[in-house]
Amino acid sequence: MSATENGQQTSSEQQEMPLIEHLLELRNRLLKMVLAVIICFAAIYPFANELYLLLSQPLRELLPVGQTMIATDITSPFFAPLKLALVLAVFVAIPIILYQLWSFVAPGLYAHEKRLAFPLLFTSVLLFYAGAAFAYFVVFPLVFGFFTAIGPEGIVELPDISSYLNFVLKMFFAFGIAFEIPIATVLLILTGATTPQDLAAKRPYVVVACFIIGMLLTPPDIISQTLLAVPMWILFEFGIIFGRFAYREREEADGEEPEA
Repeated sequence: MSATENGQQTSSEQQEMPLIEHLLELRNRLLKMVLAVIICFAAIYPFANELYLLLSQPLRELLPVGQTMIATDITSPFFAPLKLALVLAVFVAIPIILYQLWSFVAPGLYAHEKRLAFPLLFTSVLLFYAGAAFAYFVVFPLVFGFFTAIGPEGIVELPDISSYLNFVLKMFFAFGIAFEIPIATVLLILTGATTPQDLAAKRPYVVVACFIIGMLLTPPDIISQTLLAVPMWILFEFGIIFGRFAYREREEADGEEPEA
């Protein structure tokens, strides 16, 4: 093999090594995420039945005396708490998951992006949890009170535990994602996709979109739709406010070179 070929092979190996190292690091980060979920699941699962009772309390308190929830599938008493424990494990492990993602992408960020990215990640976790808490403490009592009150007289309400779990998880996810609107707004401004002035000018369309999303993601009643749409609108306004600060930060950081 000639010296030229040896030199080309060495240069090729040097170009491939960083990619291999990145893939190995990504694999290690993913393994740590999975391990965090497994550890959380192992800690939560022994209390799965008690947690399900706590989760179903907003509905069970509104059922008439003598009525309770039922399991229409023979495997539901096992799989419903199991599914709840797994979802809760992911929820609890979200800070660790985001930290691993942050550790993977941080070396390639600009200095001003690093200053903003970590607070955004931290805030996104708090907002997601706040959305789920808002659904549990505010939305569920109102929604379940509405549904249990409008049923035809003489109809016995016996909610299925699997159907109830699917419903509340959907609501948790909907409100958790909806509460991320300020983060999405700031990210759109930081990436240059829009400006705070443009977003403020589109406010009427955003309000309509909030109510449409509320209609699609919640049960077909005006209470739950409004309880999702109004917070989304308010959070959008907060996103514009914080986006103005982020916009000024981005303008001041224009021309900054990436860190070595």
